[in-house]
Amino acid sequence: MNPAFSVVLLTTLIGAGQGLFLALFVIETCVFAGMLTAPASDFYFCGSATAVVLLGAGLLASFFHLGHPERAWRAAAMWRTSWLSREVIVLPAFMALVAVYGWMHWQTQQGTLALGLVAVVVCFLLFLCTGMIYACIKFLQEWATPLTLVNFTLLGCASGVMLATALAALRGEPNVAGLGLSAMLLTVAGMATRIAALRRNAVLKPRSTLQSAIGINHPKVVQKAQGFMGGSFNTREFFHGRGPGTLRAVRWLFIVGAFVLPVLLAQTGLATGSPLLLVIAFAVQFCGLMAERWFFFAQANHPQNLYYQAVS
Repeated sequence: MNPAFSVVLLTTLIGAGQGLFLALFVIETCVFAGMLTAPASDFYFCGSATAVVLLGAGLLASFFHLGHPERAWRAAAMWRTSWLSREVIVLPAFMALVAVYGWMHWQTQQGTLALGLVAVVVCFLLFLCTGMIYACIKFLQEWATPLTLVNFTLLGCASGVMLATALAALRGEPNVAGLGLSAMLLTVAGMATRIAALRRNAVLKPRSTLQSAIGINHPKVVQKAQGFMGGSFNTREFFHGRGPGTLRAVRWLFIVGAFVLPVLLAQTGLATGSPLLLVIAFAVQFCGLMAERWFFFAQANHPQNLYYQAVS
């Protein structure tokens, strides 16, 4: 597939926003249970505002891959059958809940746990909708696996908790060590499941071949031309046009950038008490996750590419 940069931004931004909110809610729950030291009263407000900005930026990015943005409201019309329509409904609802959650912490600090619990349910529903948009497409074998949903959830949580660690360190809040450890554990778990997906996809056998596509059972069928010399919607939207070398380079780039370097930077930042290193850890991880998401889309091989492997 040809990755749209707007979709890459959408999925990474909203994942970080979801993970950040979950970190805030877990902190509040642990403080309520007497397990953690309470942060400053406006920490939840600042964190919630940051999460809303990330979610809003992701929503805005989604408009840039629409042919007719003025008709975007129609995307919600098929909510009974379409995971994309469900995401379009759930994302604004989650943004509203996070905004009210932060406002309640700023104003009253009453009833925030109950509202936060509702927001957590909607948050995981959003992870489900986003992941299932791709996991439900059976003919794209690279996506049609539960690992797609698991990876979207773990990687979003890892980046969000890493951001929460950086924010807490910058503000001089308590619990930075616990947040940092959680971010590293989530990052390692995300790396394990992402590598599992890579290994699975490396041994996939295509269900369609040139022989099955044209109904000719011959051991040697070779595609020589597309049928036209210029580009088309098919060649632009369903194939990225990059060679195997580019895919290998991006794969190693995101493994190092999204997983290895952030863990090393976060570990060093916690050991030295450096908020700057924790901020850099989040920035590096976010860039690495953008590379990971580009690879996620590019690796998916649409069956129609059987017809468009060569110009002549």
